[in-house]
Amino acid sequence: MWMILLALGFIAASGLPSVCLARRATTAALIGGSMLIVGAACGMWPAIQTLITGTTDTMAFITSMPFGPLRLVLDSLAAFFLVPIFLIGVAGAFYGLGYWRAAGHPRSGPHVRLFYGCLVASMGLVVLAGDGVGFLIAWEIMSLSAFAAITAEDHRRSVRQAGWLYLVNTHLSMLILFAMFALWNAVSGSFAFQPLDPAAAAPGVRTAIFLMALVAFGCKAGMMPLHFWLPDAHANAPSHVSALLSGVVIKMGIYGLVRVGLLLLPEPPLSWGVLVLMLGVTSAILGVAFALSQHDLKRLLAYHSIENIGIILMGLGIALIGAYAHRPAWTALGLAGCLLHVWNHGLFKSLLFLAAGAVIMKSHTRQIDRLGGRAKAMPYTAAAFLLGAVAICGLPPLNGFVSEWLVYLGLLGPFTGTAPGEYQVLALAAPALAVVGALAVACFVKVYGTVFLGLPRQRMARGGDVPNTMRVPMGVLGACCVLIGVLPVIGVAAVVPAISQALGASRASVSLALAPAGALQPWTVSIALALLVSMGLSYLYLRRRPAATAGTWDCGYVQPSPRMQYTASSFAASILDMFRWILRPHGPAVRLTALFPPLARFCSHVGDVVLDGWLIPLWAKATHLLVDRRTRQQGSIQRYLLYICLALAVLLLSLMPWRELWNWLLARG
Repeated sequence: MWMILLALGFIAASGLPSVCLARRATTAALIGGSMLIVGAACGMWPAIQTLITGTTDTMAFITSMPFGPLRLVLDSLAAFFLVPIFLIGVAGAFYGLGYWRAAGHPRSGPHVRLFYGCLVASMGLVVLAGDGVGFLIAWEIMSLSAFAAITAEDHRRSVRQAGWLYLVNTHLSMLILFAMFALWNAVSGSFAFQPLDPAAAAPGVRTAIFLMALVAFGCKAGMMPLHFWLPDAHANAPSHVSALLSGVVIKMGIYGLVRVGLLLLPEPPLSWGVLVLMLGVTSAILGVAFALSQHDLKRLLAYHSIENIGIILMGLGIALIGAYAHRPAWTALGLAGCLLHVWNHGLFKSLLFLAAGAVIMKSHTRQIDRLGGRAKAMPYTAAAFLLGAVAICGLPPLNGFVSEWLVYLGLLGPFTGTAPGEYQVLALAAPALAVVGALAVACFVKVYGTVFLGLPRQRMARGGDVPNTMRVPMGVLGACCVLIGVLPVIGVAAVVPAISQALGASRASVSLALAPAGALQPWTVSIALALLVSMGLSYLYLRRRPAATAGTWDCGYVQPSPRMQYTASSFAASILDMFRWILRPHGPAVRLTALFPPLARFCSHVGDVVLDGWLIPLWAKATHLLVDRRTRQQGSIQRYLLYICLALAVLLLSLMPWRELWNWLLARG
């Protein structure tokens, strides 16, 4: 435990050199990056060791607290979440060394490095917290650090708006967590993270705790319909901060749901699992539908984070249903898909955000329809983005396929054996997951074809691809995606200790329940070898054959131009028509009725259904109502004293025993 705390201290202090050595930015960045790498390496070792041995390390300190000492607990579940925190945190910090130098915003670099280290360290404290008070302290530090990192480029109005929207959301969830832990303390008698005996609390109280946890942690995770802060925050943050937000920060909400919903509240009712499963299906389908309609590259990736959070919640819902039905195999498969997708999504989504940041840095735009032909100028970035795109679509032999396969097996679990019919109905979520996969493929075919293929739609910055400091993190994350995809036993072995802790079962029984995932390995290895051989033969054939140049078939035009290419909007238009009822795109209507019509322009915009459709109109109406009532607040002390007297009179009248007074008057009269 002491090594973990030392590692988190190093990481938290990694931004201080950039502040103290502001005039020597390069030296300060190298020192801070080295501190973060050393801290992550020191913290990674005990986390991996805990996953291997399955031991639990506990430490209590600051015993003079009024609510008892603060506790830190390093168990298998905490260690599982610590691994992506350290890995993706290091990748983002290393990426940032070249990002700020090339992006042309040197003033924002020290600001981000200071709060980036605090954000990584505070997430480590969140998963290590062993009581509610320590959890809330670490959660608040994490929220404020993320706000400061998101608003690094606050000279832009959109960044300030995204930051304040995030801050309001995260503090609403914080208030709900306060209420949840207060109720937890009232029921259990302490803030310690100990499983709550079902006989010690009424079912309504346990359901209230779970629902508060679902709302609070669902806000942080970006679950539909509590996702309204996520697209703007991910789109406007620096690219490596976006990678950390999507890859790790939103997973803290998943950690809270797993910790509270499965470990601290045993024997869940069926309604909990059904609710989480349905919210997962909704988030997955609507997340990918909104992603298809986006014109901003980073907003598109942000909506895909909502989609993958939905897949993770589907796995958690299966685990809760299995816990209710006392089917350990269902619980193991669902929780394995949930936890392994936490790792996998952190890897390929961070890779995609880093590759998108490289494209944006060279092109100076996030608009997909203004990009094109980037594969020739940025081959390394194009290859990294393609790898991440294949992984996020759940295609073999990459890591996204393994975790989604586990979720499929969990969804189809009720069809195996002798399961009652009420559980077999829940397997109808399997077709929803298949639809999500098909839409994800369509979306990333659109993105890759529009951004990297075809002709450039505008000039890009000189210098070719990005520097090595930005390539290395993409290469490491891509290698991890390939490793877990080709060798699924690595990912399965990593989730076994956490599942064993959640179920209270032996590792052997959990490994037996997850045997279908291990059976994938011969197939994934075979597919990987076939791809390598075909790529090698294609390369040798094309290298020996002289390249012939010829004009493109242009339908009679003199020379093809980028305006003739498909745009992202036109590519996805036919698919989006199926979701018009929820997306509600709006734009100027174009009607060409004349024989020789004039020049016309068409553009469409899809707003967020929750933020633009509900919250902003409600806020505008509330503001208008309050402005109309401003006449009652004019600074007059006499009027304020009158308000106080009227309020006291109303309170006294409401507290008077009117029934007894009436009976007394009747007796007198």
